[in-house]
Amino acid sequence: MDLGLEGRVALVTGASKGLGRAIAAALAGEGARVVISSRSRERIDAAASEIGAVGRVHDSADLAAVPELVESVESELGPIDLLITNTGGPPPGPEPLGFTREQWETAYRELVLAPMALIERVVPGMRERGFGRIVSVGSSAIREPIPGLMLSNAHRAALLGALKTLSREVARDGVTVNTLLPGRIATDRIVQMSGSREAAEEAARSEVPAGRLGTVEEFAAVAAFLCSAQASYVTGTTVLVDGGLTRAV
Repeated sequence: MDLGLEGRVALVTGASKGLGRAIAAALAGEGARVVISSRSRERIDAAASEIGAVGRVHDSADLAAVPELVESVESELGPIDLLITNTGGPPPGPEPLGFTREQWETAYRELVLAPMALIERVVPGMRERGFGRIVSVGSSAIREPIPGLMLSNAHRAALLGALKTLSREVARDGVTVNTLLPGRIATDRIVQMSGSREAAEEAARSEVPAGRLGTVEEFAAVAAFLCSAQASYVTGTTVLVDGGLTRAV
């Protein structure tokens, strides 16, 4: 299926590895011109070289740097058509009330303010041009809070509310806004939370209806479709990519 992404300009944040990198690779494979960003110059340059993208160093917590990032993309490649906001999860903890005020504020900045700063910057141009795709990488915790992930449970749900509100305002202008909810995908984070790759795979075999961890490529394929011309009537929604793990309707 031709997704109609040839020549589209995409910005994918948090894309030096894991879900973000896989999404960037999928978009590049569909002919999009892709810019990827992360905090590490070494990792982002390596990833950009491997997938045929342009690398930018950007700290998602630095809200003041957002205009410079967007301007650098647009000056080199043109207006951004596809924005994929992806940020790493905040630290876990066994005690829901055991996080400091600083940790709460940092999580809010990274999971809510940072993606919204990018969205606020690119959406006006998308509306003027009559085309735009916003895809936020969230978590299945939005549907079913995950034990030990208090900060992620709280702030990813907050962002979802903002994106749902925005989606209704921009739908008539050809701009879609959707959120992808990964379950147990084979990434560094799921390995760290499980203690080892073997432990993560064993838990998936017994707990995930599909009987295994998902791959980053499977996740990225859904993101690419949401960015496509064919997905123009899909907006304001969440899409689970979790092998059937989430029980909520």
